Amino acid sequence: MKAIDALHEAHKLAFSPFVFETAYCLLELNILEVMHENRGPMSIKDIAKKSNVSEYGVRVLLEMAESADIVKKTEEDVYKATKIGYFILRDEMTRVNLYFTHDVCYRGLFHLKESIVNGKAEGLKTLGDWETIYQGLSILPEPIKTSWFDFDHFYSDNSFDDALKVIFSHNPKQLFDIGGNTGKWCIASTEHDPNIKMKMFDLPVQIKAAKENIGKMDDIKDRIEFQEIDLLDKTSEIPAGADVYWMSQFLDCFSEAEIEQILLQIKKNMKKDARIFIMETFIDNQRFPAATHSLVATSLYFTALANGNSKMYTSTAMKYIVEKAGFDTIDEHHLHGDSFHTILEIKLK
Repeated sequence: MKAIDALHEAHKLAFSPFVFETAYCLLELNILEVMHENRGPMSIKDIAKKSNVSEYGVRVLLEMAESADIVKKTEEDVYKATKIGYFILRDEMTRVNLYFTHDVCYRGLFHLKESIVNGKAEGLKTLGDWETIYQGLSILPEPIKTSWFDFDHFYSDNSFDDALKVIFSHNPKQLFDIGGNTGKWCIASTEHDPNIKMKMFDLPVQIKAAKENIGKMDDIKDRIEFQEIDLLDKTSEIPAGADVYWMSQFLDCFSEAEIEQILLQIKKNMKKDARIFIMETFIDNQRFPAATHSLVATSLYFTALANGNSKMYTSTAMKYIVEKAGFDTIDEHHLHGDSFHTILEIKLK
């Protein structure tokens, strides 16, 4: 890269929050939608009229958007959306990431340096008064709550069909869902197999939300039990009885030492022939740069807002922790389609 180009990139970085907020406003104020529906270049006057935004507002946003290649100026005061603008408008992953960043993370990331220096999620105070974000997920205010769960479910729901095939190829009778969140996996599993019995483990606020979701489903609710648990409490105990232990996008919420502790808690009462399945979006197992970029950015969410000590891991790092805890990784299932996930299958040494 030439020096002048590098300098340009450095200046773009310095003003990157301005570009981000411009993209957010173009969505929220319906400007990109108006431009897309028109199917061709539009004048600022026409965009302003159809979006019900002032010409001044449209102008300052489009001038910034043009500099960021979100829109292209075809003639004086006439603009059309670029491919980048189209993907901001229509790509689900982009929109989920953008609203998660804006609603959940933006204010908290101001405290990133403080979080790294102190080893604590100092940005969490922008969301609520909890030790970690997990204690408040189900009671987050809107639109923060919706944006958080949209983000979480986008990176999990599209994996369920393939994941169910992997898990139920072992014909389990009793499945423990550790970190079950809103109960989506319990619902999917009991609908997939009419004979499976489930037990979900999570913090009280998550258990409450899951019970509300599952309690409405008369055909499956009798096959799902719940146990409130704080896995960071070393005296907590995961009982015996499971054929399969399932942890989906859960262990990335903990530090390496805490992951090892959780695995040791499972190990204490685990049957010798039982299996643990760990599903994660590992940094080193992504097909596309956009996915890798999203994951490494998510690590900073953990640093500044979630808990201050966890991150998105590589599969290599997770397998190392698994081995330290006294388990063998016996298979690595790479899910197909649009999934970003890998499932590690582990057993006792």
